[in-house]
This record gives sequence, structure tokens and C-alpha cells, in this order.
Amino acid sequence: MFHALVSIKQVPDTTNIRIDPETNNLIRQGVPTILNPYDAHAVAAAVEWKRKLGGKVTIITMGPPAAVTSLRECIEMGADRGILVSARQFAGADTLATSYVLAEVVKEIHSKDPIDLIFFGKQAIDGDTAQVGPGVAVRMDLPIVSYAVKIREVNLEQRYVIIERKTENRNEVIKTSLPTALTCEKDIAEIPYASLPDLVYSLRYEPEVWTAEGPITFDAAQLGLKGSPTTVFKTGTPEKHTAGEVIKAADLGVDGVVKTALDKILAVEGMASMLGVQK
Repeated sequence: MFHALVSIKQVPDTTNIRIDPETNNLIRQGVPTILNPYDAHAVAAAVEWKRKLGGKVTIITMGPPAAVTSLRECIEMGADRGILVSARQFAGADTLATSYVLAEVVKEIHSKDPIDLIFFGKQAIDGDTAQVGPGVAVRMDLPIVSYAVKIREVNLEQRYVIIERKTENRNEVIKTSLPTALTCEKDIAEIPYASLPDLVYSLRYEPEVWTAEGPITFDAAQLGLKGSPTTVFKTGTPEKHTAGEVIKAADLGVDGVVKTALDKILAVEGMASMLGVQK
């Protein structure tokens, strides 16, 4: 039976992101939150393959208690089980500490109910690092296929999967063994409309809550701020550049525009030469 696990994140709506100038952390109070869009498409892909092969989809997320709303949204899409990993000890975690916690959770689930595919969104829209999925895969010593746009085949008998992934110049097709992890682009699957039974079930669904005290034991030195070597020293808003000068042929004529442009280019090159700048 096919078992997919999807790691999701509840994120601030990017139209409302603000930075605390003193702590350099995201201001989350009073900001609307949403299910990370890339994760939503990963859930859709997992549910699609569950329905093709028969099986189940487990959703996990590390976050505050309010993240249960995103877990219920995944249940509404057709997932079967939701787990919220939440404790004060996890607060302030960077991608290294986050991947540690999630890897431990996935290992525990896998030991009781073996997983075939582990889905992640390509990246979270609040951090944009694209590091957590690969970080979990490395900690679990699993193959990782990033920027996946299509799952061509899942063969449970021969234990392999064929995935198409996007690169800068072309798409690649990769065959790898199960279990494996993948990070998903939005092309991986369309988000479906919820069926009435799934919608009703999601409204009543209460996700499991795992804390730092159980059901598994974490290394306290690898949690939260203590386990996060990344430090943000300063954040700010980039300066707005002034618009460039516009030279119009209607005012100077073609010859005048060309002469003016060349004079300005030569002036810049001359100044650079005086300053000893190599061009």
C-alpha cells in the first residue's frame, strides 16, 4: 500500500510581510497566514498518487498551535493524517534545526508505517531558502529530487520512482529507488476542489500534537535558537534607484541622440580610467 508523507508550513501572507527592526525576525502577530503555496501543490500530488495506487497521505508541520488550520486544509484536499509538531523549544529554529526536528519525526513515522515518498514544496515563501527538504533527505540518507514538475511512475513492487525535474536549461528525467524525497514546483499537480465528504471530515478533524517531550525524544542542543547557527545581523529595504536620463530623438534628432549618448559613455569611461577602474 502506498504511503506518502508531505511536510508543510504555514506562512505569513507575503503581501503583509514586515520585519522587526530590533530582532530582525518576521512580525507574525496580526498577519494573515496561509498554507505555503508550493506545499499545497505537493499535497495535491501526494493525494493524486494515493488515489491511483491506494494508500494514505500523512501531513506533518512544525509550527505554532494555529498551524492546525493548514493541516485541516490538507485533510480537506484528501490527506488522511495530520501531525502538528509544536513546542516553545522549537521557536526561532533556522533551516538546520528545523530539518533536524522534521527528520526525527519522519524517522519515527517511517519506523511504524513505512513511507514511499516524502514530499516538500520547493521552498517556503517567507524564507525562500529551499533548504529544509534537502536537509531532511540528507539527515535520513535518502535520495532527493529537487524542483520536481511531474511524477511519471511509482512502482511499488520493484521499488522505484521516475520523476521529471526542472533545471535552468532543460527538464531532466530521473529514476531512483524508494523511499525517496522530492521538492515540488507548482507544476507537480493542480490543487483540486474538495469533495463534500473530505470537506465535512476536515471541519471535525483534530490533528495529533507532538511536543518536545513526546512521543519521541529530541536532542535539546539541536532545537530552536540553541540549535540554529544562522544569525541575521541586519535587514533593510533596498534603496530606490532614480530613473535614468531619457534622450529623445524628437528633441535632438537621431544624430543628436547618438552624439549625446556617445559623449556620456566616453565621459564615464574617462572617469573610470582616471580612477584606475578596469572595464
